[in-house]
Amino acid sequence: MKPRELVASAAVPGHKATLQCWEHDGAHQLWLGRTELMSSRVHESEEALAEYAVAARGRAGCKRVLVGGLGMGFTLAKLLASIDADAVVEVHELVPEVVQWNQSVFGHHAGHPLRDPRVQVVVGDVAKALRTKAVYDVILLDVDNGPEALVHPRNEDLYANRGLVELRDALRPDGVLGVWSSADSPSFTGRLRGAGMKVTAHHTRARGRKGPRRTIWTCRR
Repeated sequence: MKPRELVASAAVPGHKATLQCWEHDGAHQLWLGRTELMSSRVHESEEALAEYAVAARGRAGCKRVLVGGLGMGFTLAKLLASIDADAVVEVHELVPEVVQWNQSVFGHHAGHPLRDPRVQVVVGDVAKALRTKAVYDVILLDVDNGPEALVHPRNEDLYANRGLVELRDALRPDGVLGVWSSADSPSFTGRLRGAGMKVTAHHTRARGRKGPRRTIWTCRR
C-alpha cells in the first residue's frame, strides 16, 4: 500500500488550523486541521455548481462571472467549458498558496484552468469584492463546507442575512447566484428567499450517484 505524503502546507488567515496538501497514489487532498475539504478524486458536485448556474442564466448571459473559492479548480474548469470565449471570470481565493498549488502541484487534475486567458485571479476575501459596487452575471460561492458546516468562522457573515443581501446586490438584474454546500439547509433556503431571491435547491452526490449528498442552490435576483 502506497503511503500518503504531505506535499505542502499553508497558514489560513484568521484560522488556527493549518491547510495541508496531501498526495496518495497520484491523487491529492486538501485538509484543514482534521477536516478533509476536497479531493481530486471526488469533484462531480463542484462541477455541478457551475453547470446549474450557467443553465439558470444561459450561456450567452454569462459574460462576467465571480468565483468565490478556487479549491482544486474543478468548478472553474467546468465554468470555462460552459461559457463563451469573450467572458471574463474573476476568481477570489483567500489563501495564496492554494493559487500556487493549482499552478504547480495539482492543477493538472482539472486541466490547468488558471492558464485560461479569461481568468483573473485575486488573492483575498471574496466578501471585499462584493462591496466594490461591481456587478456580475453569475456568482459562484464555494468558500466553505456550507452554511451549516463552516470550518472557518469568518465565513459566517457571508452566509448570514447581510452577506446574502450583498451577494444579491452584486448581481445584474436576472443574474444568478450559485452556492455549494456539503449538506442541505432549509433555514438557509429561507434566508436566501428573505434576501429577495428566487431559489431552487438541487440535490446531488459527491461522486456521480455515489458518496455523500450535496446541495447546490441557484438563486435568481
